[in-house]
Amino acid sequence: MDFFWLILGFVTLIFGGDFLVKGAVGLALKANVSTLVIGMTVVSFGTSAPELLVSLGAASKGGEDALMSVGNVIGSNIANLALVLGCTALIYPIEVKRDSLTQDWPVMILSTILFIVFMAFFDGERYRVNQWEGGVLFLLIILFTVFMIKKSRKEAKAGKTEEVDEEIEENKGNPLWKSSVFLILGCLGLVFGSSWLLDAAVNIAVAANIDQFIIGVTILAFGTSVPELAASAIAAYRKETDIAIGNLIGSNIFNILCVVGLTGTVAGMPLKKEVLSYDAWWMLGIALLIFPLMLLGRKIHRWKGILLLLSYGAYLFVLVS
Repeated sequence: MDFFWLILGFVTLIFGGDFLVKGAVGLALKANVSTLVIGMTVVSFGTSAPELLVSLGAASKGGEDALMSVGNVIGSNIANLALVLGCTALIYPIEVKRDSLTQDWPVMILSTILFIVFMAFFDGERYRVNQWEGGVLFLLIILFTVFMIKKSRKEAKAGKTEEVDEEIEENKGNPLWKSSVFLILGCLGLVFGSSWLLDAAVNIAVAANIDQFIIGVTILAFGTSVPELAASAIAAYRKETDIAIGNLIGSNIFNILCVVGLTGTVAGMPLKKEVLSYDAWWMLGIALLIFPLMLLGRKIHRWKGILLLLSYGAYLFVLVS
């Protein structure tokens, strides 16, 4: 029965993320912000909502279950760049805009390093992200979001507009009530889906005597990264690559600054010391690998997607073995 709820949770998260993105993009476009900024903020926030809800739920349970919260974030960030970006590049080569290199990637790297530094602090009992550290991260995501929106609107006023695809234009014409309904349905789907997913994963882990952190970086991480995979794959198929790469980099920034920040502020995020010697470095290493791949030819070609997929396979193989 637990596997039924696990699958139902996955499916509900997929539909919930899709509805949330549709509603959020419809509302954001009415505010006259660019598609890259929509990918970096609205879409990435919407598709990362499962990570937030799953991590909050796991951390609030306390005990060993709380280990799944940090495992979910680290695993999701690795999966976003290695698995999701790799699969997306296989569908259609992703063009890299200047802002992704000079602004978005540096923010992601700095956020990742800050996350590792906060995890490395020993508070006398165990390694964890505590309340004040979470508060600092959460404040940073607020400042970054405000900066992105203000910058986009300033560029729009200056006449630096960009072409958007047919579906984006169609979504822009949706009435306010329709976008609001999508937003509400998406939120409900994410709330119920994350609850079913978390409870089923915990039960399966206990029954199989599997370490909760392993569940977090594998099953939960993949499950909560499904919305990113769906959103980025569809964006790449429609050649809306600004949203594809902006969504993934933005999701990683959101996972650290908002998911870790808010979860750490509310409940704290404990972790095992082994995380600092293995998983955290994979997260940072893959984030660093993205830069030369983006810089070389200013595109994420298919062969680069294969390289990313191989790196994700290597991470899972070493972790499980």
